[in-house]
Amino acid sequence: MLKILFLGDVVGEPGRKAVIETVPALKKEWEIDFVIANGENAANGRGITPKITIDLLRAGISVITSGDHIWDQKEIVSYIDTEPRLLRPINYPARTPGQGSIVLETAKGKVGVINVQGRTFMQPILENPFRIMDEAVAAMRGETNLIFVDCHAETTSEKIAMGRFLDGKVSAVIGTHTHTQTADEQIFPGGTAFLCDAGMCGPSESILGRDIEPIVARFITNLPVNFPVAKGPVKLLGALIEIDETTGRALGIHRVAHDYVAPATEAVPAAQQAVVA
Repeated sequence: MLKILFLGDVVGEPGRKAVIETVPALKKEWEIDFVIANGENAANGRGITPKITIDLLRAGISVITSGDHIWDQKEIVSYIDTEPRLLRPINYPARTPGQGSIVLETAKGKVGVINVQGRTFMQPILENPFRIMDEAVAAMRGETNLIFVDCHAETTSEKIAMGRFLDGKVSAVIGTHTHTQTADEQIFPGGTAFLCDAGMCGPSESILGRDIEPIVARFITNLPVNFPVAKGPVKLLGALIEIDETTGRALGIHRVAHDYVAPATEAVPAAQQAVVA
């Protein structure tokens, strides 16, 4: 059995710190074979940088997926072609920098990952994701039947439709983008594990990872405001998928909601550590 841990959108410094410090222990404790994380919000809540990419990979992330914020940090445009484990949505036009899929060797066989972006209420509007995925999955199944899909989309209907469309063709379809974990984990009749949205890795006392007050003020006044990444307790949200490594069919899917506990600092008295963290 192959165990894949997928982590939802990593939000800012709090989210990436929690992921970097927690993933090595989770891999060991849960006997994880392969870790995927959506990193498109890892740089101060918008985009990802080369340094953050390297830090996440060194922490044990096998593949980093993304979405509509992939180009927000300009240095990523020239970097993405040099790091195939950082994916952008596969339905960008031809000759766009980077790749939308990858196949990696593991001790339990080749694992393929595809990153696709929906079109409903999303910008920019990319190529039809269903047509692109039909071709991409068919090509990848020539190499492996262990295929994971990050479907980065706004609406539940589009993500569910993608899961149903790919049922029996891939091992898992997990949605991202809304930063809110859904409770619809299931295995479709064809053997594809599905979750409409994995949620986020970031501050739990927030609005989608951002400070609460500015966003509430924006809704009240309609005036432009900055949306800084929130502080406080951090939670890692995602999904753990168990896959038959021979058939590629999912055997189980479990929502992950893991509270991040910052490591204690030796110089701080034990009674104060919780406050400092």
